[in-house]
Amino acid sequence: MDIVLYALTALLYGGLAVAGWRSHRHAAVRPMLESVPPVPAVAGASAASAASGMTTSGRALLFVALLAHGVLLHTTIFPQNAMVFGFAFALSAMFWLGAGIYWIESFFFPLDGLRLLVLPLAGIASLMPLAFNGVRVLPYSAAPLFKLHFVIANIAYGLFAIAALHAVLMLLVERRLHAMRGGIAQRHSAAAGNGWLSGWLDTLPPLLTLETLLFRMIGAGFVLLTLTLVSGILFSEQLVNRALQLDHKTVFAILSWVMFGALLTARKVSGWRGRAALRWVLASFVALLLAYVGSRFVFEVLLHRAVV
Repeated sequence: MDIVLYALTALLYGGLAVAGWRSHRHAAVRPMLESVPPVPAVAGASAASAASGMTTSGRALLFVALLAHGVLLHTTIFPQNAMVFGFAFALSAMFWLGAGIYWIESFFFPLDGLRLLVLPLAGIASLMPLAFNGVRVLPYSAAPLFKLHFVIANIAYGLFAIAALHAVLMLLVERRLHAMRGGIAQRHSAAAGNGWLSGWLDTLPPLLTLETLLFRMIGAGFVLLTLTLVSGILFSEQLVNRALQLDHKTVFAILSWVMFGALLTARKVSGWRGRAALRWVLASFVALLLAYVGSRFVFEVLLHRAVV
């Protein structure tokens, strides 16, 4: 049964990703033929915005893919009242939630550019548990507090994953805007060398809309990350009578929490934005990855040791 779910999930994600890239290539033909495209006031305002989002059938197929992926995660992570988990399962769950967040966003904003990133990554991540089987977690995984901690943590990771992809897209949009506002030579070079990229970025909403979405997700993710740390401390105290264990996972989790908190504070106090803020988002996300996925990869794959 599991192999059928693996195949169905990968097929749906892959088919939607291929369809999205084909649609993008057709939409990009006309802009690539223009010698010097006009300077956009904001990203997403060009003629290529005809690709305004997923079709109804595409959205329905993505919903089916999310259902199949969700069932797959449940059956493989929680087999017969036990729990199997590892870095591959963490990545799979992260991008499942990221794809789900994208699906919800697609009802309100044209985010074809984000779809072309999210769906291939979700498809690859859904297959990773086949290669890396994970580790069997101790019986305390059945404890209600642990389950609450696990669910909150994975939702937080999903939000931050999709926020990091938003930040990557925004950096690309800003770079293109600077090039298009430069001299004639720069504009010709940008149009000739990055025609496919320009057409892809033109499918995105305005930069200010992306920024609003980005900080909305970071704010929600920060609240959930805070709850993750609190529930982790409570569970640790319940399990080993210690409220806080300063291992690699805890240190990087706290570091990412501090970094995201500093970003939100600077945003509220001084309106921090632009490239520096986006790079800070990516650095904070890397710290979060090292807190859990990265540490599990090192222990399970490189050191061949179980870690819980």
